[in-house]
Amino acid sequence: MFERIREALLAGNRDEVDRFVEEALQSGIPAARILDSALIPGMERLGELFKNNEIFIPEVLISSRAMHAGLARLEPHLVREKVEPRGVVVLGTVRGDLHDIGKNLVGMMLRGAGYRVVDLGADVPPERFVEAARAERPGVVGLSALLTTTMVHMKSVIDALRSAGLGMPVVVGGAPLTGEYAAGIGAQGTAPDAASAVTLVNGLLKK
Repeated sequence: MFERIREALLAGNRDEVDRFVEEALQSGIPAARILDSALIPGMERLGELFKNNEIFIPEVLISSRAMHAGLARLEPHLVREKVEPRGVVVLGTVRGDLHDIGKNLVGMMLRGAGYRVVDLGADVPPERFVEAARAERPGVVGLSALLTTTMVHMKSVIDALRSAGLGMPVVVGGAPLTGEYAAGIGAQGTAPDAASAVTLVNGLLKK
């Protein structure tokens, strides 16, 4: 059963993922076990394929939508089983930047890995990040920017979080970013793709 769910997820077949998850629930398998043994491993495999350039963004988007169908089916059962998410991550594209495809991919992958994601959208000012960080108390805040003219605002967000006494790790992502730039603005890391971003968040939250 778990293998069928994973295969349907990787194939991007949302109807089959939904049906197989429902069949698993009807057979008495706990929602937490379906999540841990089928959906999360399926998304991890998806991340590996993406990282190795064996699949590309369109396939990731299609499979991520299939994953969301499975998560939607599981969610009320997970609530009843009192299953806690692995952690909370606040995401947003910084002020002046309307690009959100990369951010959305990271959010999908994180949800598939068992995290609760608070997505603030695009063109987000520093004070909105601070507000969300205070309210949600995330384990990690993620900042995205695609333009060299907007990535400078990442430091403004990090400075605002620190001025507000919020010490959670901040990770940054976007095409023009480098590890050196991330370190220079006080971020705890950057990742070249969505799968690597999940690995980065996993490592930071384990600390």
